[in-house]
Amino acid sequence: MAEFTAKDVKALRDATGAGMMDAKRALTENDGDMDEATKWLRERGLGKAAERAGREAAQGGVAVAVTPDGKAGALVELKSETDFGAKSPNFVGLLSSLAEAVAAGGEGAIESHKDALDDLRITTKENIEVGRVARFEVAEGHTLDTYLHVQNGRGVNGVLVELSGGSAELAHDIAVHIAFGKPQYLDREQVPAEAVEAERSVLEAETRNEGKPEAALPKILEGKLNGWYKRVPGGVLLEQPYAKDDKQTVKQVLGSAVIVNFAQAVIEG
Repeated sequence: MAEFTAKDVKALRDATGAGMMDAKRALTENDGDMDEATKWLRERGLGKAAERAGREAAQGGVAVAVTPDGKAGALVELKSETDFGAKSPNFVGLLSSLAEAVAAGGEGAIESHKDALDDLRITTKENIEVGRVARFEVAEGHTLDTYLHVQNGRGVNGVLVELSGGSAELAHDIAVHIAFGKPQYLDREQVPAEAVEAERSVLEAETRNEGKPEAALPKILEGKLNGWYKRVPGGVLLEQPYAKDDKQTVKQVLGSAVIVNFAQAVIEG
């Protein structure tokens, strides 16, 4: 018969988040071997995680990372069921490790943390899912910067931006604006044609219901559609009013600099 103490049971519970009876059984089944008992619980926990997989993971956190040489950066979103789970040290620590691993080795690095993700599902007893993952490897002469808004100990609004022909300060200012403006697209060319036509139809119906003269419709529609492109949050990044000076658009602030790419992940609520 396996020999272990109440202290062993507590240690296993603290390490895995398992219940007392599960921890006792794991130690019994594995002759008191802590590592094997942990593995046994992980395997059992995976079964429980599968049961949780259908539950909505609407909370979570975001992390950003840049390699020491500044040539690559990553943004990773990790989802959870509750903000309590997302604020736990294990969650925040793993999220940070994921962002650093992706920045250094690419998106495939997520797979190398599979066991750690499984362990986190056990300890939090929540459905934990990897959400948005983005990685930029910047060209020579380009500037990479990030912004992360932290709330209650974990990132909730993360931005990754790559700039050509601009300073590090400008790249950071643009990242801060993106955090505020939450744009969907970089420029008008990226907006799907069907989305534009759908909005145009709504705006036309709205304008007609306002009783505007037929001859004035094209100009009014153009003005309203331009406003739609500029909307905050959402809209087209280059046309949004700049967060630090709304008399200028982001495009005007950039001058000769060019936004090559950007990514954002936001935890709402």
